Amino acid sequence: MSGPAIAERGMVATSHPAATDIGVEILRAGGTALDAAIAANAALGLVEPMSCGLGGDLFAILSTPEIATPLGLNGSGRAPRRLTADLVRQRGLHRLPLRGPLSVTVPGCVDGWWALHQRFGSLPWEDLLAPTIELARRGTAVPPVIGAQWHESEALLAIDPGSRETFLVDGRAPQPGDVATNNDLAEVLAALARGGRDSFYTGDIGQTLLASARKAGVPFEEDDLATHTSSWVRPACLRFRGLEVWELPANTQGLVVLDMLNILSGYDFGASGPHDPLTVHLFVEAKKRAYERRAWWIGDPERAPSWPRDVLTPGYGEKERQCIDPDRASRSIEPDASSSDTVIVAAVDSRRMAVTLVQSVFHSFGSGITPRGLGFVLQNRGSLFRLAGPHANALEPGRRPFHTLIPGLVTEAGRPRFAFGVMGGDMQPQGHVQILQNLLAFGMDPQTAGDEPRVRHDGSSTPMGDVMCDGGTVHLEPPLGEDLASALRAKGHQVSISRGGYGGYQGIWIDDESGRLLGGSESRKDGCARGY
Repeated sequence: MSGPAIAERGMVATSHPAATDIGVEILRAGGTALDAAIAANAALGLVEPMSCGLGGDLFAILSTPEIATPLGLNGSGRAPRRLTADLVRQRGLHRLPLRGPLSVTVPGCVDGWWALHQRFGSLPWEDLLAPTIELARRGTAVPPVIGAQWHESEALLAIDPGSRETFLVDGRAPQPGDVATNNDLAEVLAALARGGRDSFYTGDIGQTLLASARKAGVPFEEDDLATHTSSWVRPACLRFRGLEVWELPANTQGLVVLDMLNILSGYDFGASGPHDPLTVHLFVEAKKRAYERRAWWIGDPERAPSWPRDVLTPGYGEKERQCIDPDRASRSIEPDASSSDTVIVAAVDSRRMAVTLVQSVFHSFGSGITPRGLGFVLQNRGSLFRLAGPHANALEPGRRPFHTLIPGLVTEAGRPRFAFGVMGGDMQPQGHVQILQNLLAFGMDPQTAGDEPRVRHDGSSTPMGDVMCDGGTVHLEPPLGEDLASALRAKGHQVSISRGGYGGYQGIWIDDESGRLLGGSESRKDGCARGY
């Protein structure tokens, strides 16, 4: 394990070194942390195309010393107006498919970038895209983790003509060390640099996207793109270990993080450590209870009932703790949203604006559909809609789906302290809580907090809202081993020791006393934190 990256003026953390370097370059040029986050995210859409890109959604949370309350942006897209439950059933389906045309929702990424930049950017819009345009034409070497993910998606990419042309060479994914280019994406980004967000939603890019998507069977209409907008939202807050933890509300699962922390805040872990059997047991039990609420209460906030107001109160946390047996695992659990590929960008500038931006096409290469000539894949976020209602996440035309994406932020007395996120679908709330516990309860630095072995609890694979009673499985990441597994089995848990599926973390801690920034980047990924 290595220590945290250290800088004084500004820092960026991402899952690819090239994206991190581009973000730092933007900071050096006088850009804000928000400028750096957008530029780094644009680069990630090129170098990590299975995880993110222009065909996906984004969420962001940010804070500055001058803003009393952090701000959030919901940049998620909505279901096509022609996508109805009847249409799905007419095609002989009883649930939304994981891939393909019926899984596609409107891409919200570009409008999210634009909204953020209009309010908090300082450099010209085109300056944020220029580094990635150059990199897309010149090419960059494929790193090991991304190369392996690319290879795993070869069969999916081979099905769709646009995906095959864009992401495969002679029918094969690029190998680690190969130089990958994307001239189509370079041209699209150049058009965006000239024409702004409208070129994507109502201009030539949008028209090409619509024509290609319709040919592939996506039930898009022009108004689906033309009327898309992002939403500024007020993040939710919970005080934990003396600091304020901020997460975005529905349609994200950010409230699940605060729900879990509210339950865990009443326990004194003392010197027990993060991998003490009781610590892990209480974490898993808190997760089960919070995810039961997730299964029923998270959906489009404009269309669905809101999360129960009292869940984040101290009294509710105490009530929940009384329901947890410290010696025995509960059996009734919720189903889990399946895993996903996502990127986290954390950025802090010299003025101490702190930004966490999370962006994704959901599963690896999303829907598997790439509009020909555009260089990016369309997301499959609509696959998470529940077909049968009434439900907070029931499929309706124009409705936003449940989202796994959650950017996180920590403040102290209103001042930004920690910008962070953990990618990985259902793992994200579990990862957020473990990172925060490691930092705030167990005193780790931002890099060690991310490198520490993690725990993941999985429930069933049934659609959201269906409750199963098998207790789920607790997965332990090596080097966690049989001693901990045996202690958990004695409490009634099913336990597996396995590699993979524990998320990917980026985080930057602001140390006001020293004036330094401390960065952590996921050792399970290819990226890094760097600053100046």
